[in-house]
Amino acid sequence: MTSLAGLRVIDAATLFAGPSAAMMLGDFGADVVKIEHPRRGDPSRGHGASVDGVGLWWKTLSRNKRAAAVDLSRPEGQRVLRRLAERSDVLVENFRPGTLERWDLAPADLLELNPRLIVARMTGFGQVGPMAGRPGFGTLAEAMSGFAAMTGEPDGPPTLPPLALADGIAGLAMSYAVMVALHARERTGRGQVIDMAIIEPILGLLGPQMTAYRALGVVPPRTGNRSSSNAPRNTYRTRDGRWLAVSTSAQPIAERVVTLVGRPDLVAQPWFATGSGRVRHVDELDEAVAAWIAERDADEVIARFEEAQAAVAPIYDVTDIAEDPQYAALGTFLDVPDEELGTVTMQNVLFRLSDTPGEVRWAGRRLGRDTDEVLGELDYGPEEIAVLREAGVIA
Repeated sequence: MTSLAGLRVIDAATLFAGPSAAMMLGDFGADVVKIEHPRRGDPSRGHGASVDGVGLWWKTLSRNKRAAAVDLSRPEGQRVLRRLAERSDVLVENFRPGTLERWDLAPADLLELNPRLIVARMTGFGQVGPMAGRPGFGTLAEAMSGFAAMTGEPDGPPTLPPLALADGIAGLAMSYAVMVALHARERTGRGQVIDMAIIEPILGLLGPQMTAYRALGVVPPRTGNRSSSNAPRNTYRTRDGRWLAVSTSAQPIAERVVTLVGRPDLVAQPWFATGSGRVRHVDELDEAVAAWIAERDADEVIARFEEAQAAVAPIYDVTDIAEDPQYAALGTFLDVPDEELGTVTMQNVLFRLSDTPGEVRWAGRRLGRDTDEVLGELDYGPEEIAVLREAGVIA
């Protein structure tokens, strides 16, 4: 038995943040019904690499979801969603504020139909404020959160991540928020509305920047691969041309690293006792570590670090990840049977539960594949379904 068996989730969101939250719920057994526009589908179907026009990112993002194509801008489609909301536990949506209300699908109205419903609203800027009505994507959150301002080399430009970072963080946060709301429902018997702005969760991972700014006027600088909190921390090139990452967030690890590279005299310095003290002497520390690593091949460096119980890891690209024995031992990736592509390799669920583990049951499905099945569960008869299909309300 999976943890969330018996829970029904409506995924009426698009692209990445909202759908990724629904995906995580589906990974642990929730029955997730993915609602897409009958003709356009979710734009994420066309993002990233594809095989014969079938998007590969989609296969992961919409795994474990039943695919129903319903035009929610049409009154008949709105009736479908109301029926579905009456029989569901969670609705995840990311329309601009006011859209559901314009479609007579306001959260307050849906909660009248089903007082136990959790309405999870994911938008770029939240439901209130001067920017609430603007289109918002993760890139804007990465810009406005301070992430881009503190990422990159000190003499270089602000740098955006090459991935949907803020969306992914917001998806994780929303899956947590949904579980909190469901737990509260067990106590109160009532559902509620979750208002999540994509610009906020990423802030929580950037450290106490506002706390330090208010207290000390500190503005985080760009430090490249260095840390503003501890040193040495950087990427270093080995004699055989490979790159390794070294971290010394814990004081004992910092002592082991610097001793290993032949500079125990630095450990004896008063300033070495704190991360902030080491940051003030980062050039000296980096020079010592970089010079020692540059004289050795990567395998020797890793072996010596492991003997010293110091923290080091190779810089991987996907070809290295595919061959790594640690990922293999964890079962991080698996091959999933797929109706369109035969099999698709994707990352497994994010964590392992001993009693009620998650499971990837199927990959993302073709547009509208499960529409008839879902409507049949809502007491639509074959003739009614045919009329809706003829009218273009469903696909």
